[in-house]
Amino acid sequence: METGRNSGKRIKRYSVIITLALFLLIWAGAVRLFHLPAFILPAPLQVGARFLRALSDGSLLQHSVATLIEVLSGLFSGVFFATLLGYILAKSRFLENVLQPFLVASQALPMVAIAPLLVIWFGTGVLSKILICALTVFFPVLVNTMVGLRAVPANLRDLMRAMRATRWQMFSLLELPAALPVLLGGLRIGATLSVIGAVVGELVGADRGLGFLINVGRGQYDTALVFVGVLTLVCLALLLYSLVLWLEKRLLRWKIE
Repeated sequence: METGRNSGKRIKRYSVIITLALFLLIWAGAVRLFHLPAFILPAPLQVGARFLRALSDGSLLQHSVATLIEVLSGLFSGVFFATLLGYILAKSRFLENVLQPFLVASQALPMVAIAPLLVIWFGTGVLSKILICALTVFFPVLVNTMVGLRAVPANLRDLMRAMRATRWQMFSLLELPAALPVLLGGLRIGATLSVIGAVVGELVGADRGLGFLINVGRGQYDTALVFVGVLTLVCLALLLYSLVLWLEKRLLRWKIE
């Protein structure tokens, strides 16, 4: 069993490496075949050289840290308030019916349209980016919280009541463990959406962050720098997603596969 699992991990690792290598070969081949200039599509080696230059002068690290702070702050605040409100709405159908139109309307509005207003109201600093990020994360986590809590079997609730469990015991010993797989699924979605939210805010108005770096590259027709910013964002999203997966494995050890 253990040998088969290690073999599966090895195959998965090699498949990722092969896919990445094929992607780079196709990219480099397209640039060479169609004689594309660097300001339209730079070659992978040009992007790599620009990445090393941005890394050596400290600009990439500075902007990456700024974006990471916004993403983590927005993600934690969005998840906290979404989980709190989701728990309340899962317990009250009346409140859900009252707030549902506003929640759906907030999700229907594109964040690109709301972001300029938040930047105008709260400035171009970190606060507006955190708010945009938190709003982007809020709805998916809220829905998953409600679904997870309402999926707890009714017979287990009745058993806890028969044992005279307190409200805290009901939550900590039954509702939270039972709803945790769904909650962590919402956190997976939120982890990737948080990066999108932060970058949208930076593209609208900022003086730091990877979105700002992409704007600088676009304004200077430095397409290689744009690619550096985009690829760094992808790596950041993958890192956050992997952390959530690691957290899921740690918290769901009890679950039988």
